[in-house]
Formats: sequence, structure tokens, C-alpha cells
Amino acid sequence: MLRAILFDFDGVIIDSEKVHYRAFRQVLLEEGIDLPEDIYYAKYLAMDDKNCFRAVLEADGRPVDRQMILTLVERKSRYYDRAIKDGLIILPGVPEFIHAAAGRYRLAIGSGALRREIEYALDRAGLRSAFDVIVSSEDIEHSKPAPDCYLTVLARLNSTPPVPVPPLSASECVVIEDAFHGITAAKAAGMRCVGITTSYPAERLNGADLVVSGLDRLAIEQVERLCEERSS
Repeated sequence: MLRAILFDFDGVIIDSEKVHYRAFRQVLLEEGIDLPEDIYYAKYLAMDDKNCFRAVLEADGRPVDRQMILTLVERKSRYYDRAIKDGLIILPGVPEFIHAAAGRYRLAIGSGALRREIEYALDRAGLRSAFDVIVSSEDIEHSKPAPDCYLTVLARLNSTPPVPVPPLSASECVVIEDAFHGITAAKAAGMRCVGITTSYPAERLNGADLVVSGLDRLAIEQVERLCEERSS
């Protein structure tokens, strides 16, 4: 039985993946590294900022330390903030789907984005109150494709009033993701997953239980059936 829907953020709720890429690339160019867009999408999308910078620097043979990573993350965040404030785009169907689901299920965000980036966009869209829990990059050590993000969401849903009785289980949760790293994380957490093709073609999301083009093409009944199939 479906009891909770967990959403990735970038590429699921807002159209921001290219904004993140341009901000990453700008910072890396300042460090003498050019990160082509196809490489970013092939290897790094869905990683949080810290792990993305760390992975790119290590791949280039650069020495890495914690303070360097924090500095790069802060610089990237400034570029991102300026860009998103000028062009925040909520993806089609998002408000309608969230409002339809909010009265029936616990809703949560599980994302590698910074908390202030998430809350800014949700506040602008009038959607913040729909979510019981937000887990951001500050809350986890290992980013997607590790399952930490969604396991943390589950733990917090079970401890956030109104505390569910009986506790939510992973099999009662469905994740909505736009990236194959995120789908891997959801499945490793024991959850069903819907993939949406805002960032990758459908064939790259074949680990998902259901693939649709966006939330404007997803009915709550389709999500419910994923949990019914598991329990039957």
C-alpha cells in the first residue's frame, strides 16, 4: 500500500539541471578544468555539490581537501543563485500533482541540492507546506547513487509529527527521479521508483519501475499501483 511519495528536486520539481551544470562548469573553468556537458550528464548529475567537485578534481589528478571543496561549493552556489532567481521554472504538472497527493500521502524531498536552494524554490512556487520532510545535501555524507538520502527521508518521516502508526516501510514509498544515479539510490533503499525523462531519455532510466515524460503525465493511481504490484 502506498503511504509516502518521495521527490527528487532538480529536474523533477524545477527545471534546473542545466543551471547547475553551467555553474559547475564556470567554477571548474576558473580552476583550469573544462567539464563538457556530455561528461557531466554521463557521470556526475545527481551527485551533490561536494561529491561532484571532489570526483572531478580527483579525475583530473588534483589534490583535494575539505576546505577547497567548501570554497568551490560556495562559489558555485553564488553563480547558481543569481541564475535561478532570474529564471526559476517549475516543471509542467508539478503543482497539480503535489496538491492532489498532499492530502492523501506523506510527501518529502530527497535531494543533493542545498537546503536553501530547495526552500527558496518551494516558497516561490507556494509548495513548501505540502512537504513533511526535506533532506538536502547538508544532511547526508554519501550522495546518490548511495541510498543514504532516501533512507534518511524514511527515518525522518517516521519521527516527524504526525508520527505514522505503524511506521512507514520502504515498500510503502515511491520515489520520483530524473537521473539514473537517483533511481539506483531509490532501489537500493528498497523503494519503488518512477523515472521522468526531463534529463535523460527513457532508455537511460530503465532501472525505474515506471517511466513517464513528467509529472503532467503521471496519475496518482499509477503510483498507487506500483505498491499494489509489490504486495500482490
